[in-house]
Amino acid sequence: MKTKSRITSIVNSHSLNSSIAGITTFSLSQLDLSTDLEAKLPSNVRLGHLAEKVVSELIKLSTNYTLLYENIQILQGKKTIGEIDFILQEVHTREITHVELAYKFYLYDPAGSSEPIKNWIGPNRNDSLQEKLDKLEKKQFPLLYHHCAESTFEDIALADVSQALCLLVSLYIPYEYKKSFNPEYQKGIKGYYLDFETFTTLEHSATFYYIPTKKEWGIDPSENEIWTELSGIQQQIKACMLEKQAPLIWQKKGSTYTQFFIVWW
Repeated sequence: MKTKSRITSIVNSHSLNSSIAGITTFSLSQLDLSTDLEAKLPSNVRLGHLAEKVVSELIKLSTNYTLLYENIQILQGKKTIGEIDFILQEVHTREITHVELAYKFYLYDPAGSSEPIKNWIGPNRNDSLQEKLDKLEKKQFPLLYHHCAESTFEDIALADVSQALCLLVSLYIPYEYKKSFNPEYQKGIKGYYLDFETFTTLEHSATFYYIPTKKEWGIDPSENEIWTELSGIQQQIKACMLEKQAPLIWQKKGSTYTQFFIVWW
């Protein structure tokens, strides 16, 4: 995995604003950053923690914010009851903000509900945008004001701390779906999804593929240098279908790059 590609992918991720999230949001565009971003990233962490590390480094590299705390566990006795992602301070205003980060990949299921926000689900249908927002509102943000947090942040007047969500998303819609979306969703659409049977009926001549690892999700497919014909990934896709795991696929045809999920459901 190319470090610069990974950092760029996070910087360029679409951040859903408060009109969707329903709470105050923090965009990475608020950080004053140089154009040449370099940071050492861990190789042995999951995608969510990798995104947290990138954002942590971006805050440290910015000229207008100072990172006061990151990844702070809140303990009740010996039990961890939650974790605070970031507490940062704006250099000029001195305003302190508690920021929770979410780096998510959602697929739109039109059959789910008449309310679009309830139709964005994880690739394997085991989580959703609505569930994430509910958890943040009811569990994550109140954690800062839990009595067990007071001793951890003794140098901060918690009552004066604002809170915001940095919700970075990559969105995928059904193959050949024609209906329009709220512009906030539209900006985050990266590709589509389809089932394996439909995928096998498509034209595959002069087309090359790559199955990115989870830690590569979100990187622009054009950054990839390793490609194979359909025969090189078929067995892996079939195995994913049997295991009920929806793989992300990168496709290259000429100079055109596409990304999509193949779903088992």
